[in-house]
Amino acid sequence: MIIVGLTGGIASGKSTVADIFKELGAYLIDFDVLAREVVRPYLKAWKGIVEHFGTAVLNEDSTINRGMLAEMVFNDAARLQKLNEIVHPAVLEEDEQRMEEIRRIDPAAIVIKDIPLLLEMDYREFVDKVVLVNASEENQMKRLIDRGLDPEGAAKRIGAQMPLAEKVKLADFVIQNNGSLAETRRQVEVIYDALKGARAPEARGKR
Repeated sequence: MIIVGLTGGIASGKSTVADIFKELGAYLIDFDVLAREVVRPYLKAWKGIVEHFGTAVLNEDSTINRGMLAEMVFNDAARLQKLNEIVHPAVLEEDEQRMEEIRRIDPAAIVIKDIPLLLEMDYREFVDKVVLVNASEENQMKRLIDRGLDPEGAAKRIGAQMPLAEKVKLADFVIQNNGSLAETRRQVEVIYDALKGARAPEARGKR
């Protein structure tokens, strides 16, 4: 089994790359999805968020208002740290459950863990390889504006993250996602073939 950490900057196209890996045969664990699941109403992480941030972060149906919560912690390092302390242990526990299931059904699996803050949180010790999706700041800005952010808001979102140039230095593989979908897919296919070749010899005939 090979565990791959997939990361990138905001609006770099990481979700597109994750979907391609999945199409090629990899198992995908999306940490954003896990983070949403572990804060469902009345679960342990949900209770921790409500206790610390108050009921103001809840929607009418008791779900967490993720947009409001994000705004609350965006420029407040202490609040962000507290949120991470509440959510991350639950996410890691859910991740391990997914991994146990994958190990059971396919011990030779290639597992892609889509982790937005892989490098910021120094999760590299939990993966065998790091794949970074890189995009120009111009393309990041355009994609964020297309999603509805104004230019100032988009610039703030990009500026709040570790620069992609720094992340590139820490990655084993880099996908340049500034061109067409076909160009991106070709890069993913090359990396996937390299990952298959890196598995133990007895596992290379699988998937």
